[in-house]
Amino acid sequence: MSSPQQTISIAGENSLIVYFGDKPDAAIASQVAQTAQQLRESLSQVLIDLIPSYASLLVIYNPLQTDHNAVRQSIRRALSNLTYDENNESNKAQTQGSLVSLPVYYSTESGPDLQTLADGAGLTTEQVIAIHQQTEYRVYAIGFAPGFAYLGEVDPRIAAPRLATPRQKVPRGAVAIADRQTAVYPAQSPGGWNLIGLCPQRMFDPNANPTMPVQVGDRVRFEAIDKQTFLELGGQL
Repeated sequence: MSSPQQTISIAGENSLIVYFGDKPDAAIASQVAQTAQQLRESLSQVLIDLIPSYASLLVIYNPLQTDHNAVRQSIRRALSNLTYDENNESNKAQTQGSLVSLPVYYSTESGPDLQTLADGAGLTTEQVIAIHQQTEYRVYAIGFAPGFAYLGEVDPRIAAPRLATPRQKVPRGAVAIADRQTAVYPAQSPGGWNLIGLCPQRMFDPNANPTMPVQVGDRVRFEAIDKQTFLELGGQL
């Protein structure tokens, strides 16, 4: 079932982009996942890459084997087959992705913004940690850096704006919140998100297969661990 909101635009000499709506939600995320799955099958021989995001899907193909018109027709066929029924278990199983658990050492030692965020929300740090763990997050997009997965949506009780002045160095594994998104920094980098803990799991390893533990469409849950377990799992403070 395609939607009037869906549009297909030229993104380059060998790419098209599909827009599914103005803002991400569960239905749109499901449609992005379904379309990507269908195009992997229908365009397998000519496909170079599929790059899903919050509410769009970039389709990159081999221009020596096909063209815009043929790929556009494949996309339209995929869109015509879209469905979304949150009560349909078969549909959910095909589109909700894998469930990935990520360990987190939550503390003011590992999360320098945890206390400030709790104070701003009128909560204790223990309540912030509990709320952050309660939600099952969807991987909406991967960007900014390899392995940086944008996860949503954070419970509004602990949503917090980005820092007014970004840090020059955020450590690898930092678990952070910005507005209603949360993420794990895959490498040391500048960043302006609120840091509430550290995850020992590598979010990007070029020598591993797969290189990332999550993909767009997967679901993520965070599980609290203590400091000793964090260190035993390879975490560094």
